[in-house]
Amino acid sequence: MNPYIDLVPYVIGLPLLGFLINGLIGLSSPAWRKQKTLIGAIATLCVFIPFLISVLLFAGLSADSSASIYRLFTWIEAGSFTSDIAWRVDQLSVFMALVVTGVGSLIHLYSMGYMSEDEGYWKFFTYLNLFIFAMMNLIMGNNLLLLFLGWEGVGVCSYLLIGFWYGDMAKSSAAKKAFVYNRIGDFAFLIAMFLVFKYVGSIDFDVIFASLDLIPTDAAFWIALLMFIGATGKSAQIPLFVWLPDAMAGPTPVSALIHAATMVTSGIYLISRMSALYVMAPTVMLIVAIVGALTAIVAASIALTQNDIKRVLAYSTVSQLGFMFLALGSGAFIAAMFHVITHAFFKACLFLGSGSVIHAMHGVEHKLEHEGKHVHFDPQDMRFMGGLRKFMPHTYKTFLIATIAIAGIPPLAGFFSKDEILAMTVNAGVIGYQPIYFILWGVAMLTAFMTAFYMFRLTFTTFHGTFKLPQKFEEAKGSEKYLHESPWTMTAPLWILAVLSILGGFMGFPDFIVETFTGAKAHANWLHGWLIGVTSEYDLVLAKGTKWLILLASVIVASVASYLAYIMYTDDKSEASDARIVAMFGGFYTVWANKYKFDEFYEGYIANPIVKLSDKVLAVFDIKIIDGFVNLIAGVVRFAGSLLRYIQTGVTQNYAIALVLGTVLVVAMLLFG
Repeated sequence: MNPYIDLVPYVIGLPLLGFLINGLIGLSSPAWRKQKTLIGAIATLCVFIPFLISVLLFAGLSADSSASIYRLFTWIEAGSFTSDIAWRVDQLSVFMALVVTGVGSLIHLYSMGYMSEDEGYWKFFTYLNLFIFAMMNLIMGNNLLLLFLGWEGVGVCSYLLIGFWYGDMAKSSAAKKAFVYNRIGDFAFLIAMFLVFKYVGSIDFDVIFASLDLIPTDAAFWIALLMFIGATGKSAQIPLFVWLPDAMAGPTPVSALIHAATMVTSGIYLISRMSALYVMAPTVMLIVAIVGALTAIVAASIALTQNDIKRVLAYSTVSQLGFMFLALGSGAFIAAMFHVITHAFFKACLFLGSGSVIHAMHGVEHKLEHEGKHVHFDPQDMRFMGGLRKFMPHTYKTFLIATIAIAGIPPLAGFFSKDEILAMTVNAGVIGYQPIYFILWGVAMLTAFMTAFYMFRLTFTTFHGTFKLPQKFEEAKGSEKYLHESPWTMTAPLWILAVLSILGGFMGFPDFIVETFTGAKAHANWLHGWLIGVTSEYDLVLAKGTKWLILLASVIVASVASYLAYIMYTDDKSEASDARIVAMFGGFYTVWANKYKFDEFYEGYIANPIVKLSDKVLAVFDIKIIDGFVNLIAGVVRFAGSLLRYIQTGVTQNYAIALVLGTVLVVAMLLFG
């Protein structure tokens, strides 16, 4: 039993309390809405204090500790089915709690500066706290139903936050798109839960894990596949990934929260939690690996063509999530969680860094407008940036660190987690004698090359060279004087995340590197030892030489791509280099730039036919058959009423005669019947 188990309700309840305080008071008191510092401080503390408690819960655990359960009350009881409001404290849930509350509190602090001028400041922090509350239930719930409650909760919060600036119809549409696509996956997850209860008789994790032998092989296949479909919605994999890039419509801190620490990690967490079930369904694991690899390379190729700073990062997130699913499908559940953690650090840093850049570009736009110079440009378009490192040194340095991390260059965090995924992909092919995993490794290596290239393209185009806005608009001459670094509330989280992007990988330092130089058996991979008791993992059977070859190949690929981006995109060569890439790849580039026309396909072959079916068939059936039947009944009643109204004359004598006649009729029936 964890000695700090009684503190669990505070981890869950404080974000809910922050939601209620800022939400209810802000809703009723216009004066409260002006207390922005107080609102932001309350919201941030309601996430930071749970982080401190999570640290205590972590301290109360060891690698071999069994799970501790905090039961609040019985939620549902119907026949043989029961479900409690109960939270699970084990190595996986506590580690995720540290990431969600730690990164989440930094995003809250950052938002105090980023959203300071927004009229909906109080509402924004209300939604953020509700988001954290939902996510904490998702990762700490002791049964599938409570997990699903959090699962749906983050979906609702994403709708509210992506469409936060709902006056813009494009942003409202992006919010609806995210909501609809996630509902498709959620329906599959719901069916999977029903199947689990059918075979196991419970949805509590301990009962499920102890009763996996009761699930037939074919049922295990369908349960695992349906859960994976649910995960493709939340974690943006093919075919349900198209909502995530459009989620950039929300404020930048929302993008960081969704992409780094919360919603998109839900699918990886679910499959990792249910890893013992997935091991029973190797066919599904192969499907997961293939979908992950395809998603990774498709999203990376699209990212190469994007000029919106946030959209590049959005497609990067989709691609990195693909790496995580490749790991899951290769039996590397711990490696997937490792990449979840390192990705949370460097991707949050990148998104918040992009927010700092956009904040500065908006400042330039407002200053020019104040001078009466109406320069219309997209403050998120990298083609108007350049040279920002001179004006925003803290943003530049932290952004560069995070870029090196995501590119997979040692010794930063992304290198260790990505390399472990690559090694485990080859390992899965060796264990199962399945050559397709070697092909998937090749796809992953190509994706790693593209990742390093497009991320350094983004960094060099944005921060190196000269400021390009004055080159595009005559009225913007001299506007670089308005560029400035962001306030400390924004730069402090950037530096914390940058440090984590440097050091975070050492929690999973490869054992074979230590063994090579010491000659002794090593246990340097702390994370593996921490999670192995609660998460399944294929044994790593590769020879030491093979591991070194994979590692060196990874380093070479990342280094070559980074250097290529350097020589192509520094010193104001970005436009010419982009033109060369367009000419080099021709039709392929067009396909990438058109995002493989996934949206057009869904619109043309799914959405429009459904609309036509609804309009031409279902609407007619509803009007003619359903409404016709209802109207028929109403017509019969109305007709009967029109006949019977003639005996309702209102004349007392007539009623008396009817009463006498009725009495005579009844007596006659009794006498002669």
